[in-house]
Amino acid sequence: MARSTDAAGANGRSRMLRWLGYPHVRALLALVLVFCLGLYFNADGAFFRWATHRDMLRHSSVYGILACGMTLVIITAGIDLSVGSVLGFIAVAFSILSIHHGWSPWLAIPACLAIGALLGAVSGALIAAFGIQPFIATLAMMVFARGLAKFVSHGMKVSNYVQTPEGYVALDMPAIHGLIDQRILNGNLAVVTLIFLACLLISHVVLARLRWGRYLYAIGGNEEAARLSGVPVARMKLLAYGLAGFFSAVAGICQAAQEYQGDPEAGATYELKAIAIVVIGGTSLMGGRGGILLTLIGTLTIGYMEKILSINAAGEASRLMLTGAIIVAAVLLQRIRRR
Repeated sequence: MARSTDAAGANGRSRMLRWLGYPHVRALLALVLVFCLGLYFNADGAFFRWATHRDMLRHSSVYGILACGMTLVIITAGIDLSVGSVLGFIAVAFSILSIHHGWSPWLAIPACLAIGALLGAVSGALIAAFGIQPFIATLAMMVFARGLAKFVSHGMKVSNYVQTPEGYVALDMPAIHGLIDQRILNGNLAVVTLIFLACLLISHVVLARLRWGRYLYAIGGNEEAARLSGVPVARMKLLAYGLAGFFSAVAGICQAAQEYQGDPEAGATYELKAIAIVVIGGTSLMGGRGGILLTLIGTLTIGYMEKILSINAAGEASRLMLTGAIIVAAVLLQRIRRR
């Protein structure tokens, strides 16, 4: 009788570990746990209001856009520390072009997207062509892009107030800023959230519907085997990091539009949020495993966690420590393999 009880308990534990071996299950469990914390620590009912969830989606969308590009890079067993700095530079560049120079959004937006993709491709070239480690190459780009943002902005925020010999003059704010920052459906959905969903769709198509996606997974699984199988490894790394730069540019445009200015310090530490989202979602840092649906779940998890801490008036120190602890827990859970 005791043996059968022990066997039943062992089978139960085995089934639990088998279920935890699925990254989607782990990601959903993390999201459910954070959501339940919100139900308990609801700040006198603030968590039960739709405005709280709406604002969470709007706030986390920029992080989620960055995480779309980070997912593509991490699937190749790489990392991109430059996404926050590229965001800051693009926020400055977009503000200069649209506010100070009066460029049409049909010109300013494509130009900024091309610049972001180019900066990402430079990181990819350093990694693919010169064999520099992704950590080092993107760290160099992080410093370079931040310096570039401060250089072109002269270290100041770029707004619609400009200095002339007669004093400060207020320029007309381009309509594109208000368009991106607005809410639709009676104020229930932010345009930037729709942009985030579009980025998710693009990433999903690349990973799940195109041959490029299979190549990225192959590189992350075993780069040398992928090369021997005919996968164009160098070009695929250029693609992955170029797309990461592209999504950073999208996030930078959204950031500038929401703040109605270009801040050269914008995006500082955002790369850590993007990495946290991808890891908490369940995409493996070792490469070769993961997906964009996991990134969506990770975005919601981080978004709800920050919102719960915010409505309960938790300090920035608590948020950072809790995020670090959750990242460690997520990496430890990734060691559980599906049996």
